[in-house]
Amino acid sequence: MEANPENPHLRSPPSPAAAGNLGPRRLLDRSQFIRIILQALHSLGYSKAAAALESESGVALDSPEFTSLLFHSLSGHWLDCINSIDSIPDLTSESKSSAAFLVWKQHFMELLASEDGLVPAKDVLRSCISPLEVERGAVHRLSRVMISPEGVVPGEERVRRRIGMLLDLLGLMPDWVRMPSGRLEHLVETAVMKQLDSCIYHNTPEEVTLFEDHACSLDRIPSKCVQTLYAHKNEVWFVQFSNAGEYLASSSKDCTAIIWEVKEDDTLSLKHTLEGHVKPVSFLAWSPDDKMLLTCGNAEVLKLWDATTGICKLTMNNQVNHVISSCAWFPDSKKIVCGSYEPDNRVHTCDIEGNEIDVWEGERMPKVSDLAVTPDGNSLISICSNREIWIRDFRKGTEKVIPEEYSITSLSLSRDGKFMIVNLNSEEIHLWSVYGTSNTPNRYRGHKQGKYVIRSCFGGSDCLFLASGSEDSKIYIWQRHNEEPIQVLSGHLMTVNCVSWNPSKPYMLASASDDCTIRIWMASRNTSKVHA
Repeated sequence: MEANPENPHLRSPPSPAAAGNLGPRRLLDRSQFIRIILQALHSLGYSKAAAALESESGVALDSPEFTSLLFHSLSGHWLDCINSIDSIPDLTSESKSSAAFLVWKQHFMELLASEDGLVPAKDVLRSCISPLEVERGAVHRLSRVMISPEGVVPGEERVRRRIGMLLDLLGLMPDWVRMPSGRLEHLVETAVMKQLDSCIYHNTPEEVTLFEDHACSLDRIPSKCVQTLYAHKNEVWFVQFSNAGEYLASSSKDCTAIIWEVKEDDTLSLKHTLEGHVKPVSFLAWSPDDKMLLTCGNAEVLKLWDATTGICKLTMNNQVNHVISSCAWFPDSKKIVCGSYEPDNRVHTCDIEGNEIDVWEGERMPKVSDLAVTPDGNSLISICSNREIWIRDFRKGTEKVIPEEYSITSLSLSRDGKFMIVNLNSEEIHLWSVYGTSNTPNRYRGHKQGKYVIRSCFGGSDCLFLASGSEDSKIYIWQRHNEEPIQVLSGHLMTVNCVSWNPSKPYMLASASDDCTIRIWMASRNTSKVHA
């Protein structure tokens, strides 16, 4: 092609025969593009439209190589099948041998089922199959078929077996010979997912439109305080939404816990005040079915509450008077696990009547400060000796230990149980894969933490975000793929101890503070009014 004499970097337009690429960057092969559209039209049931496109474009859905292979396979033209395979470019010699083996094997099996077919079958085995560069055990197994009729193809099975052979052959062919099904859908979904993955503010389960490129703005992230809850009389240490997002529970230094109801208009109202602890309530946990709530007194007892009535169903204080420091539910809502460290280190499971089931204790048992159970109930995650994460797999009976350099103050598990985050007093949050093998966590920085227990959480659409309290009275929000915060919320007057993201409302976040309040934060895009 001749260069443009006025500018050597510009070339003259290609001839019509060469103009085969589409798109602004000329990356899309015209013939491939049309074939993908043809496949989509057929899958949508628009066969007439597909036929019209084939006629007008001169491009067929199926490649000539596939058409030839289909015809000869179903007709039993074995040598023509082999010739069709040999004519396909970019097919490795190993793939050609494997494909030839499939063809001659089918011919061999059909011969054995025919009358007087034993001698021709032996000839096919000796002259066509044995010379192939395939695993010798496969050849030997075929030779044994001549003695035992297992695998022989009867006449009524021929068409079905030949179709099966064709499908196996296609598995060895390049994709252009026969396009994988749903190719257009796959390409579009891949492009959409790429856009979603690169959008750091994506926080909505809404359907994605195909009519424009996807991009979310910061107004999708909780950023506006719409309600402040004042019912507690002292520092609020813990806050957690129920699993269905219909309730919020909070616990305080005032020795009470409160259950709040999330209304349809996204406001919260007090449902029950849970009284009975004589010491500050430092921890709470919803049962997976949201019918019960556990509250843990600071160096005190564990109480089980009916979340509907607000009545205490059970006070758990075992015979040796262990101080329970943390607890977690198993997924059936019938069993819990508790960690304690006074008078000695101990972990035990029990039913909701308080009857112990399993106990782990002894001189080698470390101090357990936080616990979590994966949603499938297969693994127990413990924060041990302040600087180690222990993951016990109940099915395999194995344990994995992840060491941390600094003290761990809290643990939070993603809803799918695949990831966990821990807050460290080094002013970092580390994200670990529960089942992964990496020795390096994702790190998140920006918040302030040195003296107090600060709790963080996963949240947002598909748990793509992290949020944490902070000793500087602020709330920090990160996108999981970015170590620096994308949003910092101000409003509290003292340390923010704990945050919780509503699992069913990705635009709603709650925070608990030493200023005795709970604040409800909403994404401005979902906020219609501010509540006192």
